[in-house]
Amino acid sequence: MNSTIPTVAVLGTGLIGAPVARNLANKGFKVKVWNRTAAKAQAIEQGNLQACASVAEAVSDASYILTVLKDGDSVASAMEAGSGHFQPGAKWLQLSTVGIDASVRLASLARQRQLVYFDAPVQGTRQPAEQGQLIILAAGPQAERESVQPLFDAIGKRTLWVDNEPGQASRLKLALNNWAFALTHGLAESLALAKGLGVDPALVVNVVSNGPMDCAYFQLKSAAILADNYTPSFTVANAVKDGKLIIEAARQAGVQANVAAAGLERFERALAAGHGDKDMAASFLASDLPV
Repeated sequence: MNSTIPTVAVLGTGLIGAPVARNLANKGFKVKVWNRTAAKAQAIEQGNLQACASVAEAVSDASYILTVLKDGDSVASAMEAGSGHFQPGAKWLQLSTVGIDASVRLASLARQRQLVYFDAPVQGTRQPAEQGQLIILAAGPQAERESVQPLFDAIGKRTLWVDNEPGQASRLKLALNNWAFALTHGLAESLALAKGLGVDPALVVNVVSNGPMDCAYFQLKSAAILADNYTPSFTVANAVKDGKLIIEAARQAGVQANVAAAGLERFERALAAGHGDKDMAASFLASDLPV
């Protein structure tokens, strides 16, 4: 490849990170990937997408660094492992959902390492990531936005610039996840209730379809539940993690988040029953568990 093409380091090659890396490579970027489980990074290696054995190797010549990891601690740990190897002035695009406190901590870490920081959690799960149809919720310096927009365009269908200062995008992401969780639980519980009452749950879907309460998300998750197919797009374990971030954010904001608290408890029951690696539609499976 042409040496003038920028190198992008993607740290984390899970359900979102792997397709993000592939889409960047497909758009012509030179991509280096790292994952804590090396086999996951090696599995997507091809052409101008190179798996690295360490964070230091991945970031050493990267103009851009994308973190797509589970939580704030994982992101901080990975970036600390790269200390001393960053290119001066490299742009750090932080795509993980980490919550309010961690977003502040990571912005501070970026300043210490002389990195240009973008708080940029993404809205969307596995399929939108694979299709390059994520929505990027971005906060970062106005003067540097033009330089990072091509990367956002490679992985998403839309970028919403929320603020100049990091943190606001992470706040917005929590509000959006709260809505996604409420939809998931409402659907799962309604289908479970129909089943418990001796009514075919498919009739619930039939009535809602093509009406004012219908949406693509309803169709997608109801089809998965009715087919007993919980192939993960967003896991129960991740939903528990984000649910806790939502509850903490609500506490800090002085908001009474009763639905979020009940939803977290439901996800935690599904997790305790061994469904952590399943899609969060497995909220349906928490219905028969003892309270």
